[in-house]
Amino acid sequence: MTSDAVAATTLPPVHAKFDYQIGGAYTPPSGVRVVSRDHSAQPAAGLYNICYVNAFQAQPNTESEWGDLLLRDSAGKIVYDVDWGEALLDIRTADKRQRIAAKVNGWVDSCASKGFQGVEPDNYDSYSRSNNLLTTSQAQTYIKLLSAHAHGVGLAIAQKNTVELAGNRVANGLDFAVAEECADWDECGDFVSAFGNNVIVIEYSAAGLRAACSGWGSSLSIVRRDVDVSTPGSSGYVYKTC
Repeated sequence: MTSDAVAATTLPPVHAKFDYQIGGAYTPPSGVRVVSRDHSAQPAAGLYNICYVNAFQAQPNTESEWGDLLLRDSAGKIVYDVDWGEALLDIRTADKRQRIAAKVNGWVDSCASKGFQGVEPDNYDSYSRSNNLLTTSQAQTYIKLLSAHAHGVGLAIAQKNTVELAGNRVANGLDFAVAEECADWDECGDFVSAFGNNVIVIEYSAAGLRAACSGWGSSLSIVRRDVDVSTPGSSGYVYKTC
């Protein structure tokens, strides 16, 4: 699929029961209308499906696929997101941004071909873990490449976290928000200011879910999942809604 012409896009329904399945696809719980799954998975029949792509960092064990597109410091060492063991991608130059976008947009094309309606590019905020090697300007210039392509193949595109850039979402071509722990971080209101009710909230603690449901349960899509986003039957599996 190409992005030569802008195709019609559809946003997720607001205040809809949501499930976050990026750790593995499974039959959604009863009443779920919106689901997010990894780009390697198939969409769930009859639901609004969001396609997850790790757009700013390399998945563990995939560094060899990226070559010179991995971010390195002045000593030549790869810069990592230490919490998840993921190498950051080097979006500092126009050439590298174009080359990274070409690979990621190949996944986006696959999402569209499979029948997903939206795409969720993760780690927009990788600049905050880059030891000041990356900037917000570079992140926004790069995500515009992704949003233009997504719209060209008929997919709505999410802003993932990164509340400090939410005010620029129109200029960056971003349609809705996927906000992790916005209640825990007291950020949900800022996302709503930028995106209206087109905000999907994922909390990872009981307290976070209570706060999200108390403040936004009548207007936003809210779910609590376990941090590993595991599948049913796993010992740590958690799925709760308001």
